[in-house]
Amino acid sequence: MFKLGVIGVGNMGEAIVKGILNKGILNSDDIVVYDRIKDKAKAISDKYGVGIANSNALLTKLSKIIIFAIKPQDLEDTAKEIKDYLTEDKILISILAGTSSQKIKANLGKNINVVRVMPNTPALIGEGVIAVSYDKSLNDSMKDYINRILSALGKVYEVKEDLMDVITGLSGSGPAYVFTFIDSLAQGGVKKGLPYQLALDLSIQTVLGSAKLLQETKEHPMVLRDKVSSPAGTTIYGLHELEKHNFRDGIISAVETATERSKELGKN
Repeated sequence: MFKLGVIGVGNMGEAIVKGILNKGILNSDDIVVYDRIKDKAKAISDKYGVGIANSNALLTKLSKIIIFAIKPQDLEDTAKEIKDYLTEDKILISILAGTSSQKIKANLGKNINVVRVMPNTPALIGEGVIAVSYDKSLNDSMKDYINRILSALGKVYEVKEDLMDVITGLSGSGPAYVFTFIDSLAQGGVKKGLPYQLALDLSIQTVLGSAKLLQETKEHPMVLRDKVSSPAGTTIYGLHELEKHNFRDGIISAVETATERSKELGKN
């Protein structure tokens, strides 16, 4: 028996395996993986020394906790392959975007423990936002154990499942908004004469430093903003320009629209 089985070893599946091993949460002989692309599964097995299963069914049969690191469109086929091997003592962790635990249970045709997780891409380097919603039947010790596993990907936040769509719109899609902001900041520097790489490096460090300052001081973002904004100085002129272009409204609308899209996808 394996403590953990990972179905699907794309970017996020590999990040889960890598993070768990790097932090010493489990040993390589505690983990087994499967992927429809056989060469991908073999590469992960060779790279990290984990077990490899020749089918979803075998992985499920041999694992205590099973992680669904697959695409939402693969849910139906995968569920058919594993449902006969899912017993009540097993736990299924799903990172399928926009897919409710109820929908997963319906596809499986049984009331198994399902833990729904929404990570974001910084999880690939262990710096992700990991939102998790637990099945009511799970006890605290099992929740703590799963939290340890998920902590390999970043900071874990336990939430109610009905908040998953807005978390998808905010932290799930959020890295894309931040990347766009960073590139725009750099392009502004280029327009005024900076080489792009220097402008990009300055922009990345500005965002990193600002986030850490906010995290460590625990002050409201607008308090820190006002501390940078000297009367009649450069910053207030720049902020005024952002307001002219509805910068804040644009970010709020992006989160709102992405949230609604997540809800739509969940209905399909």
